[in-house]
Amino acid sequence: MSTTTESAPVAAPPGGKWVLASTILASGMAVIDSTALNVALPALQADLGATGTQLLWVVNAYVLMLAAFILVGGSLGDHLGRKKMMMIGIVLFVLSSAAGGLAPSVGWLIAARTLQGMGGALMIPGSLAIITAAFEAKERGKAIGTWSAASAVMVVIGPILGGFLADAGLWRAIFLLNLPIGLVALGLIAVHVPESRDESVTGGIDYLGALLASLGLAGLAYGFTAWSDAGPGHPAVYGSLAGGLAGLGLFVRLEARRTHPLMPLHLFASRTFSGTNLLTLFLYGALSAGTFFLSLNLVQVQGYSPSLAGLAFMPLPLPLILLSRWSGGIADQFGSRIPLIIGPLVAGAGFLWLSFAGLTTGPGQYWTTFGPGILLFGLGMTLTVVPLTNAVMGAVATHYAGTASGINNAVSRVASVLAIAVIGSLAIATFGTQLEARTESLALSPAARSSLQREAGKLGAASVSADIPAAARPAVRQAIRLAFTDTFRLVMRICTGLAWLSALMAGWLVEARFTALE
Repeated sequence: MSTTTESAPVAAPPGGKWVLASTILASGMAVIDSTALNVALPALQADLGATGTQLLWVVNAYVLMLAAFILVGGSLGDHLGRKKMMMIGIVLFVLSSAAGGLAPSVGWLIAARTLQGMGGALMIPGSLAIITAAFEAKERGKAIGTWSAASAVMVVIGPILGGFLADAGLWRAIFLLNLPIGLVALGLIAVHVPESRDESVTGGIDYLGALLASLGLAGLAYGFTAWSDAGPGHPAVYGSLAGGLAGLGLFVRLEARRTHPLMPLHLFASRTFSGTNLLTLFLYGALSAGTFFLSLNLVQVQGYSPSLAGLAFMPLPLPLILLSRWSGGIADQFGSRIPLIIGPLVAGAGFLWLSFAGLTTGPGQYWTTFGPGILLFGLGMTLTVVPLTNAVMGAVATHYAGTASGINNAVSRVASVLAIAVIGSLAIATFGTQLEARTESLALSPAARSSLQREAGKLGAASVSADIPAAARPAVRQAIRLAFTDTFRLVMRICTGLAWLSALMAGWLVEARFTALE
């Protein structure tokens, strides 16, 4: 295969449609896997007997590796060849998906998800880079638009597919479906995609920076996740947190001294670039934690089937799909700053609405309880996403556009890791406290109370053990539902605060008119 450079993209090849198809399949595989899994988490938890903490790690193990290595994945593609790195990423993603689909235990699944994240970090950055290199400028916009539209459709398909598979007792198929999709993508890439790399890049790959970032994030994620079980005074907790902070501190110090850093810190001298990344950190943290706990609430507490829970998420991506062009027009007309303030405010209003949702009679009350909140959040994201991309890319010089996009992508993953770890740990502790308070008046033996507190680590999936008298079991089941509802309300209010904090970052730091930083 021929090799192309960044500065001289080849014309759309005769097999250009296959180039597009292969990149859509590869990136879509990761999108469907993540969005489908969110809805299937309650079924997975019940099947494997996972605790709430383990469930947090099923999500975070993948995102942690993706956050830590997505920048180095892009750098490897630029240096060694995007096609090569994407194929290696697909192979690792497919093999780890097979391991996840066959997982006999939750520990096995967490290990598989860790490898999936590493595969995704090699696979995901290559999609747009390959399209950019394979199509001429006059064809490139159409190709990227097709890729974006396909990705948006897969965001819609994922929760619905995950819900129906979980309903059928086939949550493992979410992972196993990646095998045929990945193999087809691999074959198309091998035959139809030309190799490309950036011949203008100089310097080596910052492996040490990637390692320090990974260790730092892992330390913080483990420390915050273990907090609810072990308490802040446990050596594993404060040791992990201290180690995580030290790792990230060393990463920043290293990047400041590197001639060719993984993350050029001077870009943050731009107020707009700093503001948009802080906005991303807070808003996408709210998105990750909010959707995680909303899935558990709908299925475990409100009585939705997994398939209906998947459909319940439809108001979130649909405004983004239908109104993104309109949102882009607003950004073009008024600049990015105003929509970046209004969008997170509307998204926060959606979380605030959800924070008032109590116990319902089921899906029949959806449009007076959860539906409006999800729709508001979807509208807020619609107002935010396109202006955010424009501001991130416009705040730096053109030759830093890929780096800026990669940093912002990494920040969104870091947001997910930290929000799920911190808010998840707080939620587990809150649920245990609320469950104890709501069962205080019940006539339960010390052994029954002890078993109930052990079950509290499973959140809404907590079961009523045989130690609890039959007469008290309905009241205990209701106490579990109410305790989770209390916890959910707290989580949604925290997400509201994060969303509104992101609006504050936009108002404070994003400039109405900004000059690209060189």
